[in-house]
Amino acid sequence: MASITDWRTSTRTQGQGQCVEVGFGADCVGVRDTKDRAAGQITVAAQRWHEFVRGLKHGCFDS
Repeated sequence: MASITDWRTSTRTQGQGQCVEVGFGADCVGVRDTKDRAAGQITVAAQRWHEFVRGLKHGCFDS
């Protein structure tokens, strides 16, 4: 498993506990549930993560 550090949650969660954490490694990004960190994480290539975030910012996933 890739070494992921610098885990953080969105500032928009406002302490509600209904969110995921995102962490960064050398060439990958991890995503995990804040309430069940022991369940593991999803790891994706950093480039794919940046493409996903770019799509979010441009409304590509809005319905």
